[in-house]
Amino acid sequence: MKKLFQDLSSGKTRVESVPSPAAASGELLIASSRSLISAGTERMLVAFGKANLLQKARSQPDKVRMVLDKIRTDGVAATLAAVRSKLDEPLALGYCNVGVVRELGSGVDGFSVGDRVVSNGPHAEVVSVPKNLCARIPDAVSNDEAAFTVLGAIALQGVRLIQPTLGESFAVTGMGLIGLLTVQLLRANGCRVLAIDLDPARLELARRFGAATVDLSADVDPLAAAESFSRGRGVDGVVITASTQSSEPVSQAAKMCRKRGRIILVGVTGLTLNRADFYQKELSFQVSCSYGPGRYDPAYEQRGQDYPVGFVRWTEQRNFEAVLDLLATGALDVEPLISHRFALDDAEQAYAALLGREPALGILLEYSQVTAEAGDRTMILSDRPATAGAGRISVIGAGNYAGRVLIPAFKAAGAVLDTVVSAGGASAARQARKHDFARASSDAAAAIEESEADTVVVATRHDSHAEYVLRALRAGKHVFCEK
Repeated sequence: MKKLFQDLSSGKTRVESVPSPAAASGELLIASSRSLISAGTERMLVAFGKANLLQKARSQPDKVRMVLDKIRTDGVAATLAAVRSKLDEPLALGYCNVGVVRELGSGVDGFSVGDRVVSNGPHAEVVSVPKNLCARIPDAVSNDEAAFTVLGAIALQGVRLIQPTLGESFAVTGMGLIGLLTVQLLRANGCRVLAIDLDPARLELARRFGAATVDLSADVDPLAAAESFSRGRGVDGVVITASTQSSEPVSQAAKMCRKRGRIILVGVTGLTLNRADFYQKELSFQVSCSYGPGRYDPAYEQRGQDYPVGFVRWTEQRNFEAVLDLLATGALDVEPLISHRFALDDAEQAYAALLGREPALGILLEYSQVTAEAGDRTMILSDRPATAGAGRISVIGAGNYAGRVLIPAFKAAGAVLDTVVSAGGASAARQARKHDFARASSDAAAAIEESEADTVVVATRHDSHAEYVLRALRAGKHVFCEK
């Protein structure tokens, strides 16, 4: 199957062939039909990749501190090798996926094969996604519309945190995709909205959705506009969806709020704050975390442990469902947000449009053959015959230690490299190309029981070692276990 990656060292995007992932326990295997490029996040990632090493360091001072700490403990050479290895590892792009369920992993309920679903899967022909990060698409919602669900959930979580009530007035700073979705959600709550941006075309869309606007490119004073818009009281709250290193959006938000107003940061800004602006008005300030409760919680996302609805009404999955319901009723209109369409094979052109001078907003990637089978889990790179007297190995696990230490050691010792395996398939394909394996796969059972390898190297996480060691021994293989 094909999957989109970004090279972190050069910033180039490319579509690569990799093995199809497995439907792991608790996950849905999905054949993609659409995915949406998240303009803000993905533009930032591509710009980071294109930056030189010094610019990368300046943009991530916390990572620089980690590198300095590693130099003190491991030395310069080991640290430099680790940094280069990290930058050489391609990044899978995307998190707004629409497709059809092709297979259910064990322990998945509430979904059926053939369901149309949204997920936070990457830009790839086939994705495997935990069940709590998926939601079924209503019949009234098209694939194009459904592709906006994840971004809609990010906007919705910001709106939930600001707690709008009927008739309140809010400013929204930044009219990218999430900002324009936020405008519509606040309007759906019966609120008056003031949209602030530098782009007249995006402000025209905001007006179409019922917002008053402030065009910063025309030297309009946003504070004076907010004062007039709020009838001299100050706005009830501000949602910041802009992406900038400047602290000005937060400073402006504090000044335009009424006493005890609320500020929610959904985007990324500088946070050099003036205490007096917040102290005198007793303002509330909160940073919104992605799609909502459950985000970054391994128990919820990876192990499928839902939060009780009586205690956490709106999890990230329920936010997905709420956005889909709004799309189904027409309360959320995303068709005007689509500016470009590209086939997955033309993804490089899509990212050129994202970074170009021409206006770009919602860029959809389209996939063919949605009804096809889920994909081949083993990719043959060469048909290498057995070599007399040489050990032939399969490696289960394609992480940093396997790629930097184990595989080079076996290769230097003269071993024949047969198959390398990773659950998602992508890292196996990378190690296979880098070290000249005959096959890359996401199917550990096939690599152990069906390959010509006489030795299996187990380099997975510790809690899976016993399973793979026993399986290899039962298949009559020699076993080398990392620990």
